[in-house]
Amino acid sequence: MHDKKDESLGVLIEEFLTARATRKPSPHTLAAYRRDLHAIAALIAEAPPLPLDSLSITDLSPRVMRAAFARFAAPRAPASVHRAWSTWNNFFTFLVADGFVAGNPMPAVGRPRALLPQPKPLRGADTPEVLLASAARDDGRQRDPWPERDVAVLAVALCAGLRLSELLALRVDSLGGRPGERRVEVSGKGGRPRVVPIEADLDRVLRDYLDSRVRRFGSRSVRPDSAFLVDRRGEPLRRGGLQYLVESCYRRAGIGDRVPRGARLHALRHTFATRLAEDGASAAEIMRLLGHASLASSQTYIEVTAGQQRDAVRANRTNRALAGLVPPG
Repeated sequence: MHDKKDESLGVLIEEFLTARATRKPSPHTLAAYRRDLHAIAALIAEAPPLPLDSLSITDLSPRVMRAAFARFAAPRAPASVHRAWSTWNNFFTFLVADGFVAGNPMPAVGRPRALLPQPKPLRGADTPEVLLASAARDDGRQRDPWPERDVAVLAVALCAGLRLSELLALRVDSLGGRPGERRVEVSGKGGRPRVVPIEADLDRVLRDYLDSRVRRFGSRSVRPDSAFLVDRRGEPLRRGGLQYLVESCYRRAGIGDRVPRGARLHALRHTFATRLAEDGASAAEIMRLLGHASLASSQTYIEVTAGQQRDAVRANRTNRALAGLVPPG
């Protein structure tokens, strides 16, 4: 047993977050851990009122945890409660491993059933094509139009299924491979790398964007280690800028009513997966291309060959919408 049984809860939370940071979670994930830990700790500290650093880990009995989670759950959605339960379960697992506590009280705390998230693709059979065609037009209403960049962002999300964080992490040298075997190397969720095949039409769109960037900012702007997506000043795109870019593309295309709430940029990734499924890709191929560890918690991860992945991407009909946007080079 650890010799600091009475270590304050606030200190241990920070130690846990430091330990999780070595796994390289996204800043969003780390912030969610912190919110969940502090939200429950604040409820525990309310009766009697105590500052966080005055709470000892030995105060957190199953009874105390059940009461705190019951109050936490009352105004919140099941998914939020389940996420907080998982965070605290991980926290106690860490404390047991380090010898701060003898056991994990969380199995005695109820939690709602975890529901698999439902896909939220763009609505409408032709919506991706309408969106891409609109982005490719030089809109006179824009102060500094850059259609090559806008099409590249939409196309790589629609035809490679990348998450927002994965798009922001791309570098110029993330694109590689010989003609006919082009691919994009992705740093996925949890630091898991994957390779997604890209077809010739998408490759032309991305090369057209990089050529336009050279014209705007010079050849030094496309060094191999440079960020792949940049703003109109040539600076790496950030989360808010990327979200605004996609939102503005939706507005210009007039398809705001076809975009599901709560899945603005993620709808592009969901559209990629939905069209793969509709066009005959298997669940294993989709799972591999999206970078999921498993299709569901009860299923094992299934490897597929690079050839099967490329066939699955080739079957995605959004690729065909890119053919007329950039002349063959």
